[in-house]
Amino acid sequence: MSLEQEIMTRLKEAMKSKNEDALRSLRAIKAEIIKAKTETGAGGIITEDGEVKLLQKMAKQRKDSLEIFEQQGRSDLAAKEKAELSVIEQFLPEQLSAEKLQEIIADIIRETGASSPADMGKVMGIATKKLAGKADGKAISTQVKALLSK
Repeated sequence: MSLEQEIMTRLKEAMKSKNEDALRSLRAIKAEIIKAKTETGAGGIITEDGEVKLLQKMAKQRKDSLEIFEQQGRSDLAAKEKAELSVIEQFLPEQLSAEKLQEIIADIIRETGASSPADMGKVMGIATKKLAGKADGKAISTQVKALLSK
């Protein structure tokens, strides 16, 4: 089942159960998919990688908003963002644990021969491609910095 089909199925279930949080989130995902499919050059299709990137972008937006709302003491808006984020994360591939992420990045550093923070760009290029969809870019960057500064 494609992501779009699964979204439609869950959208119907959310409507029947009157789950407003899921309904809002699923509609947002559906709108982003339609927008991506109608962009110039898309040809009416979106690849699986494109779907993952789209969902990651949406999750990142929700995390950023959640952080801001929590800082401002807006628990009502933070709760909405948290609920939407939990729905979006259901469609994302499982994220790597911190230990596994560190292990993979350490391997990349060994493979590239990187030895200092000056080599960060070389490591990040490979790491972001290899870990696409499996880890957050910020987590990858943080881990690369930590390992290269040892």
